[in-house]
Amino acid sequence: MPIYGLPEEHLFPDAEYADESGILAVGGDLHPARVLRGYAQGIFPWYSEGQPILWHSPDPRFVLRPEDLHVGRSLKQRIRRHPYELKIDAACPAVIAACKTSPRPGQEGTWITDEMEDCYVALHHAGFVHSVEAWEEGKIVGGLYGVSLGSIFFGESMFATRPDASKIAFVALVAQLSAWGFSLIDSQVHTEHVERFGGIEISRTDYLELLAEGMEEETEEGVWGFSDDPYSLIEQMLERQRLKKERASSSTGSGSTPHSASNSGPAALKAVRRQ
Repeated sequence: MPIYGLPEEHLFPDAEYADESGILAVGGDLHPARVLRGYAQGIFPWYSEGQPILWHSPDPRFVLRPEDLHVGRSLKQRIRRHPYELKIDAACPAVIAACKTSPRPGQEGTWITDEMEDCYVALHHAGFVHSVEAWEEGKIVGGLYGVSLGSIFFGESMFATRPDASKIAFVALVAQLSAWGFSLIDSQVHTEHVERFGGIEISRTDYLELLAEGMEEETEEGVWGFSDDPYSLIEQMLERQRLKKERASSSTGSGSTPHSASNSGPAALKAVRRQ
């Protein structure tokens, strides 16, 4: 597959034309309008300092349905102690900056260039990029940020300086997205972190179908806030999951087969609609 050079207009080739490594195009700029159009088409910028802007659409794609979030026993216990104060959009530029400078095991430097940082901060001020922060004694000790369009949240990066701070922030985000009826969290590429939370790989073709459905929904623009106490939202989500498992177990015992995303794969994900 050829790698396409982008024109000055905010246009992209079809995401299915990406090469085997997931690279689709090169060049263009990080104007917020171009970046948002890319996300809406399943394409995102990802490159290192000194490289031209590279636009990706990987196959397979790594995603998580909010209702399928898995929270391990030890993390559940820690969450129930309410170790951090959790906020949304209280300090998004600071979270982006922290993600940029946080050391990563086995990784030199960062993919969040100055230009990328400026872009995502601008998108935050425009109401499309959001952060969840974990606070302790008035300081941010962990968090994450990403892009929101339609009923899909595109996760970008996270950091933590205290135990489980980014994990708890992520669980709080998923609980809020679930309460709002979001259909999908796009992790873009495989990470062990999101896999432990229940992330799965689906084909780019399946992903683009889900994306098109998600883009039909209204975008929650502007500054976000939790719709309830974040720890209450988490408990409500975990309770829904518990009841769902009980119903599934009861159905299995009566001889019927439960239908869920976890046992039906990507086909079940396609049935998800935002309420």
